[in-house]
Amino acid sequence: MKQSNLKTPADAKPPVELGASDVPAVDRTLDILEHLSARTEGCTLSEISADLKFPKNAVFRITAALLNRGYLARDESTKRFNITGRFLQLSQPRSSRVSLAEAALGPMRELRDETRETVQLGVRNGLEGVILQQMESLHPLRISVDLGLRFKLYNNAPGKLLLAHMPADEREKAFRVIDFAPCTPRTITDRDKMRQECERIREQGYSLDHAEADEGIHCVAGPVFGLFGKLEAALWISAPSRRLPKDQFSSAAQAVMRAAQSVTDRLNQ
Repeated sequence: MKQSNLKTPADAKPPVELGASDVPAVDRTLDILEHLSARTEGCTLSEISADLKFPKNAVFRITAALLNRGYLARDESTKRFNITGRFLQLSQPRSSRVSLAEAALGPMRELRDETRETVQLGVRNGLEGVILQQMESLHPLRISVDLGLRFKLYNNAPGKLLLAHMPADEREKAFRVIDFAPCTPRTITDRDKMRQECERIREQGYSLDHAEADEGIHCVAGPVFGLFGKLEAALWISAPSRRLPKDQFSSAAQAVMRAAQSVTDRLNQ
């Protein structure tokens, strides 16, 4: 057998594996973001510096860059930083042509104009839902939330829809972890009843919220599907119970389902 004539250069070096100390600016940026994500009230520059033991000038440079790029917002009265919904745009489901938010914008506006109620779009993130987009009600008294708001999966229409469409094994794991604490007298707190609710949602195609998370607020949610029938998001209307009584759930559900189907069609075109 002939020996190879190829030789390894004497100065060749093995691939370098980066450790935490090799990219301190990136590590600090991620630490700041994770710190802020766990504090809904936000933090001042001094608090971030003290909590994380980072130099103030480093925190200033990082937060200034994130603020300029729209990933952080700062309350000018309290000087507290909070994470914005811009991060959600980076991980949205996308077809070859449009993102979920782009596909949903027109149908959401049409649904809002038809029902005159607030229309919202959300996705599942672990054992929570996250609101990606919102079209506010045309009524003076309306329901409105901050984009990026997280919601539970068991006590509201969009959350139950997202839970119902989880793979069966993941859903059973979620049942074991979720604390089915009552929020109103109508909250479903029994796991077997929630299993039945999930089955009903999959069969009828939409989900309802009889003031299960908050007194006086009703919701109706429909599914947005991606390729191969995978649930990508929930689309829903939120309204005061007096403007969306239970006897109007069926007609509202049909409107929501039409809008959700329109988003599905646009997302997968």
